[in-house]
Amino acid sequence: QVQLVESGGGLVQAGGSLRLSCVASGGTFRNLAMGWFRQAPGKEREFVAAIGRSAGSTLYADSAKGRFTISRDNAKNTVSLEMISLKPEDTAVYDCAARLFTVGSRPSEYVYWGQGAQVTVSS
Repeated sequence: QVQLVESGGGLVQAGGSLRLSCVASGGTFRNLAMGWFRQAPGKEREFVAAIGRSAGSTLYADSAKGRFTISRDNAKNTVSLEMISLKPEDTAVYDCAARLFTVGSRPSEYVYWGQGAQVTVSS
């Protein structure tokens, strides 16, 4: 059983930056593709970014391209999401997720989920 724990959320002004991190335990991290999703109040969970097992492949939602960067450190069992130029519409609970082997962009493709980290961007 894989456990995921996010950290790094918080309150930031528009135009600011934040870095989210997610530490995995209980599994073989290098076998996991990792993703970040977010859910704003009253909205469905949406894909943000994903990264393959060796970081050779990444996927980004259009809303994240050019502003967010996903990365991983297999030695530290960690996946991170660097977010810059944040906008109020980025406000959401951000979830780290994991699945075996291949990247995906749909929540239903992911098996393991973290508890979520709140990101609030003020205007």
